[in-house]
Amino acid sequence: MMLRLQKVSKAFGALQAVNDVSFELAAEGITGLVGPNGSGKSTLFHLITGFYHADHGRIFFNHRSIERLPPHTISRFGLTRTFQHTRVLPFLSVLDNLIIAAPSQLGERFWTLFFKRGRVHRQEGELREKALEVIRLLALGRHAGEFAGRLSYGQQKLLELGRVLMADPRLVLLDEPTAGINPSLIRQLVDILQRIVERGIQIFLIEHNMPLVAELCSRVLVMDSGELIFSGTAAQARTDPRVIEAYLGRETDAA
Repeated sequence: MMLRLQKVSKAFGALQAVNDVSFELAAEGITGLVGPNGSGKSTLFHLITGFYHADHGRIFFNHRSIERLPPHTISRFGLTRTFQHTRVLPFLSVLDNLIIAAPSQLGERFWTLFFKRGRVHRQEGELREKALEVIRLLALGRHAGEFAGRLSYGQQKLLELGRVLMADPRLVLLDEPTAGINPSLIRQLVDILQRIVERGIQIFLIEHNMPLVAELCSRVLVMDSGELIFSGTAAQARTDPRVIEAYLGRETDAA
């Protein structure tokens, strides 16, 4: 299994944000994580990627225990993420935003600038070509030399996804990738995500756009009040009583 959680829990004082969550993700394309606001989805992503540490439970990525590792170490193993709000560098070009996102650059080490200048220049050329390939994938070619801060919000979200791709991930966690972007760009994003999966990269996403989840995801996980209440297909989720209750409330509450 690529990702495995065993009875993972996280509390903030009296609030049990994630409670005893267990599941496994294999190489299955795109998996969706859905649930009402406040159900624990983003907290779970923080736990998987090392921004929070679980109070209890184990997290494995490619059979390696990662629940106590920092985010940068987890990223080097091939597990990366985006956030709800973009984190691009606004005063650098789109191309430079991508180039500097690549990990383990020789030019970051002071002594290599003097003693291995040839290797540094070769790597810089390779990273530039890789960044241009990502730009083509994201359909941002005409913006390559533009300041990232001048892009639309949706384009900045695409750029943030591109920065993640520069790290050669095996699994990408996307936190609400379509929030705040226009419908035409959503269709572009769908095409991009499908092409990313065709390259052998798995995607795990939080999304509130349920028709999009049904279109993209081969499997859906549903959380409510910190607990995982469903795992299956989107069609099965629509008729599951626990899922219906989580979104619409109990009959007694409605009354």
